[in-house]
Amino acid sequence: MTEDILRTPPSIAFLDSNLARFATANGFAPQDYDTLHRWSVSDLGGFWSALWDFAGILGDKGETAFVPDEASWMKGARFFPQARLNLAENLLRGEDARVAVHEVQETGAHRVLTMGELRAQVGRVAQGLRAAGIRPGDRVAGVLPNTIDALVATLASLAIGATWTSCSPDFGKAAIVERIGQVAPKVLFAVARYRYGGKLHDIGDRIAEVLAAIPSVDTLVLSGEGEVTGEAAIRQEAFGTAAALDFERLPFDHPAYILYTSGTTGIPKAIVHRAGGVLLQHLKEHVLHGDVRPGDTVIWYTNTAWMMYHWMISALGAGAAIVLYDGAPILKADAGLDPSPLWNLAEKIGVTHLGVSPKYLATVAAENYLPGARHDLSGLRSLLVCGAPTLPHQFDWVYKAVKQDMVFSSISGGTEILGSFLIGSPLHPVRRGQLTVPALGHAVAVLDERGMSVIGRRGDLVCTEPFPSMPLTFWGEGGDKRYHDTYFAAKDEVWTHGDVAELTFTGGGYVHGRSDNTLKPGGVRIGISEIYAVCETFPELDDFLVFGATHDGDEEVVLCLKPATGAELSAALIKTLRNRLRNEASPRHVPARVHIVSDVPYTINGKRVEGAARTVVAGGVVKNLGSIANPACLDQYRTLKREESL
Repeated sequence: MTEDILRTPPSIAFLDSNLARFATANGFAPQDYDTLHRWSVSDLGGFWSALWDFAGILGDKGETAFVPDEASWMKGARFFPQARLNLAENLLRGEDARVAVHEVQETGAHRVLTMGELRAQVGRVAQGLRAAGIRPGDRVAGVLPNTIDALVATLASLAIGATWTSCSPDFGKAAIVERIGQVAPKVLFAVARYRYGGKLHDIGDRIAEVLAAIPSVDTLVLSGEGEVTGEAAIRQEAFGTAAALDFERLPFDHPAYILYTSGTTGIPKAIVHRAGGVLLQHLKEHVLHGDVRPGDTVIWYTNTAWMMYHWMISALGAGAAIVLYDGAPILKADAGLDPSPLWNLAEKIGVTHLGVSPKYLATVAAENYLPGARHDLSGLRSLLVCGAPTLPHQFDWVYKAVKQDMVFSSISGGTEILGSFLIGSPLHPVRRGQLTVPALGHAVAVLDERGMSVIGRRGDLVCTEPFPSMPLTFWGEGGDKRYHDTYFAAKDEVWTHGDVAELTFTGGGYVHGRSDNTLKPGGVRIGISEIYAVCETFPELDDFLVFGATHDGDEEVVLCLKPATGAELSAALIKTLRNRLRNEASPRHVPARVHIVSDVPYTINGKRVEGAARTVVAGGVVKNLGSIANPACLDQYRTLKREESL
């Protein structure tokens, strides 16, 4: 509906965007995205080969772009089987003098590296890795904050053909060992101290425990202040000697990154990503969908463990500078710190593309903070969000409180594909609450309970054609089978993503949440995002969690509410909340149980853990508490009783 359109692209941007130029170069009218998309998923070799050329990828492409496999259409397909390339070589291209990296600390400290300076640091560390015996395919790991040292370690590993894997320094010992311990790294880059929220955290003892639990590590490289007692270490600034960068060009499918699932249902799965797939996927998203251009500046608020870190640093390959921000996104002014570091650095540096989470936007909105009124955001062309469904009223807030003349993109994909299935576009209107378009190169569909493709109805989000950034495998014994069982067991040769989604007749879509969080009160399938959308409108609520509980053979909706500081959740307020859910969602969305809690469980990557709460309320045991950032809060959920609900 036209009243849902919040932003229409200006005609000049429409004609000048990378996406418009790509469409025209391949014989398509820019305004006919549907035809362009159909080509991208029907002529897989033609599309990905055209993208390789348009993005100017460095390497040997080979003569063949796509080889199908009749026996295993999805997993057996091969992209660019003759290609040789290096991911780091493509990210480190460009003139020596161009600005490549801004590093910004909580304290306000700001460091800038040119591409020449970055290449010099990467060359030195790459030489150090080679001297340490690292060869293509060996694993190199990091437990590092989002700093230049982390970026250099990542790119140096990729440059010599090693496989990089990382955790954030706020992860506990068990969470680190369960992840990087699986893949037996030979070198560990780490810090003994890091700063977050105005506090200095010493993790030297934790790193020592990690090393004791991962005997494969024979070289420890330390950054920053502090030591790891009892462990021989080399400081990163002294690791390696000055050397020219010598990139190892390897096959398209060579393992570049290992990332991990959340691990809330067991040991995290180690997902192996191929270098060529990462490069093509990320440049497609940055250059075409994000309209990132040489001279732009890109930041995503992330840690080094989340997929958005890998996504953000790939913007270097589009000719952009990247911003590495290390610290909390919102700080306490009474501690003498900047209370709005992201917006201030966006103004100071001239950020063109800013990425955050819906939770961050909700927190800023709850504080009545108006970024557009307080900061010069004239350079900001695109605001992006992911990590959870973005609610319709948040679209309204963004265009009122941040900026009107920009693209707002809610995107959705996953660690499994290191990219997005539904994404933004510089050519399309932004519609309230919607993800703008299916990403080029992805045959996205929504299948109902019959396995039929539907539009305007909810179902399982799937992809029916192969794509280059599909994982190579899961690391470890039985990895291929575990990979198949996770994404292909439900529908043979169809990627089943695990999200409940809905495609719209206007060409966009919605993601309503994870399939395992779908509720079925009275046998009717509902999503939890509508409940969260209503809860977001109550300033008395600091946070909330929805899950299902079995009662008398049916599933009932359980809503847990964390009050805002100083707020009282009265019976009248709970009644108002229930009435609003009934009127704005449906009677099925009205919770049978409401409980007041002191906290809501989150994964260490910042996502609500509905499943963990559901498990403990049912009397079960959460298999992997190490994946939860605040596991102690689950003790309260164990004591919740139905007869005590509000």
